[in-house]
Amino acid sequence: MLEVQNLGFDYGTREILRGIDFGVLPGEVMVVLGPNGVGKSTLLRCINSILKPKKGLVMVQGENLHTLCRDEIAKRLGYVAQRSETGRLTAFDAILLGRKPRIGWSVKARDREVVEETVNALGLEDLALRYIDQLSGGELQKVAIARALVQEPELILLDEPTSNLDLKNQVDILDTIRGIAKAQGISVVLTMHDINMALRYADSFLIIRDGEIYARGGPEIITPDVIETVYGLPVMVESFNGFRLVIPIS
Repeated sequence: MLEVQNLGFDYGTREILRGIDFGVLPGEVMVVLGPNGVGKSTLLRCINSILKPKKGLVMVQGENLHTLCRDEIAKRLGYVAQRSETGRLTAFDAILLGRKPRIGWSVKARDREVVEETVNALGLEDLALRYIDQLSGGELQKVAIARALVQEPELILLDEPTSNLDLKNQVDILDTIRGIAKAQGISVVLTMHDINMALRYADSFLIIRDGEIYARGGPEIITPDVIETVYGLPVMVESFNGFRLVIPIS
C-alpha cells in the first residue's frame, strides 16, 4: 500500500531525515517510535507532501504521491495532526469538510451518506450537532479521525493521536484506529511516545534514531538493548497476559 524509498529531508543546513526506507501493507498498523526531535512528525509531513523531501519517493499503490495535486493526494491519504483546529462548526460539518477533495460544485447525497456512516461507525451520533469548540480533547480527536476517514483514503497518517488524552480515551482512540484498519484494509502509520500502548496495538514498528531508521519489524524488535540505545534508558521487557511490557529500571 505504502512504500517510502530513500527519503531525506533537511531544514536548511540541518539534516533531519536520511535514507528512510520502509513499506506498509493493507490493513497494517505501523507505529513510529523515537525520542523527541528525531523527525517522527517530519516524516509524516514528508509522506503527505506538506513538506517537500530533499530526496526520495513516496509511493501509494505504486503511484508517486509527490507528482499529484493536493486534492488527488487527499483522495488517497488522510492525515490527523497532533492538534485539531476548533471553530464554530458542528461536528457533522467539520467531518463533512473531509469530503472536499471528492465534492464537485455541491454536496451530494453520497457525501452525506459517507459522513453519516462514519459518524455511526465511530459512535459520534450524540456529538454530530454539537460545536467542535465545545468538545473535549478525546471527542475532538475522534472528529478529526472521522474527517480523515470520509476522504475514503487508502492510507491514514496520525501524529501522536493519543497525546494529552486520559487512559480511557487513549484506549478508545486506538481501538477505533485498529478496528478501522482491519475492517476496511486501510494502512495506518502513527507516531507515539507510549511504547507499552504501541505494543498493544501495533503490527509493526519503525524506530528512528538520529534521523535514520535504527530498527524496524514486529514487536520482537522491542528489546532492552534497542530501547536503551535509542532512548538512553535501561529497561526490562517482560510479558504479561500475552502483552510485552517495557519497564524502566530506576
